[in-house]
Amino acid sequence: MKTNSVELYASPGGERWLLHIGADERPVVRHVPNAASGGNASEMSVADFLSSDQATPQRYAMLQLIQQLVLSGPSSNRCLSNESAGVSKHAAEALLLTVARIRTFAQNRHLTNASGFFFARDERLFLVTSRHVVKDEASKHFPEWVEIELHVDGDNLGASTWFSIPLYAKGVGLWREGSDDGGEIDVAVLELRRDRLPKTAVFDAFGPDHLPKADGVMPIGTCVLIAGFPLGFHDSLHHLPVVRQGVIASAFGLRFQGRGCFITDARTHRGTSGAPVVTSDLSNGHAVKSSSLPWVLLGVHSSTIDMGTRDVQIDETLGLNSAWYSDILLTLTRQQ
Repeated sequence: MKTNSVELYASPGGERWLLHIGADERPVVRHVPNAASGGNASEMSVADFLSSDQATPQRYAMLQLIQQLVLSGPSSNRCLSNESAGVSKHAAEALLLTVARIRTFAQNRHLTNASGFFFARDERLFLVTSRHVVKDEASKHFPEWVEIELHVDGDNLGASTWFSIPLYAKGVGLWREGSDDGGEIDVAVLELRRDRLPKTAVFDAFGPDHLPKADGVMPIGTCVLIAGFPLGFHDSLHHLPVVRQGVIASAFGLRFQGRGCFITDARTHRGTSGAPVVTSDLSNGHAVKSSSLPWVLLGVHSSTIDMGTRDVQIDETLGLNSAWYSDILLTLTRQQ
């Protein structure tokens, strides 16, 4: 059965955005407000819809649909079928399913909350987070294990369970960490045994193909998203993180102050440590083939940056953050 509309995104409040083939056979984006608003549906050209730099889920759903249509080649029919509608299902949702809420524990005592995400390489799966989440000498933070929250029903995101991951075996840390000429790198990875995860676990994962190309251009001001759990805040019904928007605030590709990180300008809080820092692959000429994740994984969010000389009565916080370059994951996930 053929239809002339494909749903791009439906908001929790009932608003809908559809890619629609109009009477003149030109595609338009139709916005249908929820019934409570009493408003009328409106339409705009695809070009106008994509011209906005705002990182909205409906815009990224459109970008994902375009990517899928380009990769699948030209169609003999200008109408959109129900089969093609599946590729537009919540591009933002795929990003949210890469992120895991983390809780740290010592002696059955809950210590802190943090963020992390999944990274797959070959047949192996890893949990990525900040190194200071699993061990931080400066704050005397020494957890013994962590828990991550996993979805266990693809049709019901309200169904989840906590999965425990030990941090030590016979006194030896199980995570992998790295360092370079600039010192320790605030990234840690824990390899996960797929056969020990719940059989119905639902998640998505980044991979090596999502890392920036060596010749990729990420200019100052490039829009980034940071998906995590600021102060533990999240969608407690569907067990999903929230996304903060920011921009690249230092020369990407250079080691800021000699360390393997770059700077973002975004509003973040405690609990976001370990979150992925991503940008749209299509907006930066980096199309990730054979993936439901239309994102480039730029880095791992570490912490906010402040100045010790700041006058707290006069000066606002900088609002800047450090993010470690994601290429460290290729080193930390090598077969050992």
